[in-house]
Amino acid sequence: MNKLNIDHKVLLSIIWVFVLMNMIYADIIGMLRPGYLELLDRVSQELSPGAVLTFSVLLEIPIAMILLSRILNRKANRISHFIAVPISIVYVIYGGLTNPPISYLFFASIEIIAMIVVFWIAYQWRSPRLAS
Repeated sequence: MNKLNIDHKVLLSIIWVFVLMNMIYADIIGMLRPGYLELLDRVSQELSPGAVLTFSVLLEIPIAMILLSRILNRKANRISHFIAVPISIVYVIYGGLTNPPISYLFFASIEIIAMIVVFWIAYQWRSPRLAS
């Protein structure tokens, strides 16, 4: 899979940066939607502190994976990706948006494809002893 001859840790970290940038810009572009500020005001009054914390923890996963991809050993890296990718995909799919705008669907599709690639790279990452 790594035909680019880039270190797995670097490659995974770069893709997580790409995912996170798409998440950020999906939110920024989403703010341009008519009625968004009113919706945000209404929803923010209904959210409990626990719900806000839950969303914060779920969004922290891709942020943390940028760092963890670089510092964890191969085995821990693979395990963390096998956990982080499915959770992050579910977060993107069920991120609390009802009737999402087409721009969100576009960004979400890119994010999910990138995270599937991350999962595949982690899955294919063989021990150096087995790679030869």
